[in-house]
Amino acid sequence: MKRTKIIDVLKSTEYGKEVCVKGWVRTHRSSKAVDFIALNDGSTIKNVQIVVDPTHFDEELLKQVTTGACICAEGKLVESQGAGQSSEIQATNLEVYGLCGNDYPMQKKGQSFEVMRKNAHMRLRTNTFGAVMRIRHNMAMAIHTYFHEHGFFYFHTPLITASDCEGAGNMFQVTTKNLYDLKKDENGKIIYDDDFFGEQTSLTVSGQLEGELGATALGAIYTFGPTFRAENSNTPRHLAEFWMIEPEVAFLNQEELMDLEEDFIKYCVRWALENCKNDLEFLNKMIDKTLIERLEGVLKDTFVRLPYTEGINILQEAIKNGKKFEFPCNWGDDLASEHERYLVEEHFKKPVIMTDYPRVFKSFYMKQNEETAEGGSIGYKGAVAPGPTMQGTDVLFPQIGEIIGGSVREESYDKLMAEIERRQMDQTHLWWYIDTRRWGTCPHAGFGLGFERLILFVTGMQNIRDVIPFPRTPKSAEF
Repeated sequence: MKRTKIIDVLKSTEYGKEVCVKGWVRTHRSSKAVDFIALNDGSTIKNVQIVVDPTHFDEELLKQVTTGACICAEGKLVESQGAGQSSEIQATNLEVYGLCGNDYPMQKKGQSFEVMRKNAHMRLRTNTFGAVMRIRHNMAMAIHTYFHEHGFFYFHTPLITASDCEGAGNMFQVTTKNLYDLKKDENGKIIYDDDFFGEQTSLTVSGQLEGELGATALGAIYTFGPTFRAENSNTPRHLAEFWMIEPEVAFLNQEELMDLEEDFIKYCVRWALENCKNDLEFLNKMIDKTLIERLEGVLKDTFVRLPYTEGINILQEAIKNGKKFEFPCNWGDDLASEHERYLVEEHFKKPVIMTDYPRVFKSFYMKQNEETAEGGSIGYKGAVAPGPTMQGTDVLFPQIGEIIGGSVREESYDKLMAEIERRQMDQTHLWWYIDTRRWGTCPHAGFGLGFERLILFVTGMQNIRDVIPFPRTPKSAEF
C-alpha cells in the first residue's frame, strides 16, 4: 500500500479508507483491551494515533514498538473518539523497520537543551526541534518568495575568497598545504605560491562586496548562503558557521533602504504566522508563552527610525533615572545588546531602525554623512551628531537586539579611497571592488540578515545553537 504522510492523514475525512503511515514512535501505551501508539513522521508537529487490538498481533512484535522505534502501520481511518484529534487509525498490520532500545537518548522524559546539543544527531526527532526545523524551512521559502516577487535576482557569491569584507581578520583559512612543512620567506611569512590558489584564501565572512558587483549590473540581487566567522565567542548569539541573506540594490537611498528592511522582515513574520500555525502554537506553549503575541506585535506597528545620537541621549537619560547597564554607552561607543534591547523593549516597545552610526566602528564601504562646519555630521532627517557618522541602518528587535545590519554604500571613488587610506587598509585584494567606483559608479545600498537570528526571533528559542541543525562553535565541529 502506498504511504500517506501523517499531515495528510490528519486532514482527511475519508473515514473507512485503508491507509498506510510510516514514522517514529513517540509513545506506546498498553492496556489489556487496547494499545495506543502515537506516531510521527516529521511532516507535522501532531502525531497520529494508531489503535491496536493486542489480541490480533503477536505479543513479541508489540514489545518491539518502543519510543523511537521506526514502524509501518496499515489500517482503517476512523473518526477519533479522543479529544484533540479528528482522525485515528485502527491497525490491521504493523511492521517494525528499526528497533530502539532503552539507551535511546531522546526518551519521552524532558531533556535539557544542553543534553540535546550533545545528541544533535537525534534531537531533530523531538517535537521542539521538528517545529524549529519546519519553521526554518518556511522562512527560507519566505525569503526566496519575497525577493522573487519584488524583482530581485538570486546571486551566488563565492565561499572561498582572498578578501575580508569586514576587515576584522576573523577568517578560517583554506589551504592544501602541509601545515607541518610550510614554506616561509626570510621574514617568516608563509609563501603561498605552491598552494592551490597561489595566495592566502579563506572562507567568506560575507558575500556583500561581490553582491555589490551584481547590483551594479542587474539592479537588485540577493545572496542567501553560508558564511563563516572565526570568532572565539561562546555566547547564545554567535556561531562560527551561519547563513546570511544579503540583498543589494542600485539607486537606493537611506530612506528607501529602511523601507525595504521593514517590509522584508514583516513579510517573513507574516509568512510564519500564516504557514506555521501548529508549530508556533506548540512553541508558544512549551518555549515562550509570549511568542505569538510578539510576532503579531511586529506587524502592528511602524518601526521607529532613530538616529544613533538620539538613541545615546535616551540611554544616558535612562542612566540618570537609575537604569543600570553593564557596558558604557557614551557617544562613540558601539552599543551592546543590552542597550539595543532597552530601546526596543522598554523605551519604544516596538522594533527600531537605528541610523547614522559613528564612523569609528563601522565598515569602510559605508557612505559618510555630510559634515558640518564644526566637524560633526548631518544625518537622517537632519539629525546633527558631534562627529563623523555613516549612513548605517540597523534593525533592532525585542529578545534579539540587532537582527539586520545595513547601510548606504559609498559610491564616490575619491571618498572610498580616502577612507581606505585613512584606515591603512591593504588594497591588494580590493582592486576589483574599487573598479566599480571607477567605471560607471552608482548610488546603491543593502543589508545583511543573519538567518539564525531571524529563526531565533520567530521560534522564541533562547540559544542560536538550537535553531541550526548542527551548530559549529569553538571546540565543537561534531556531526
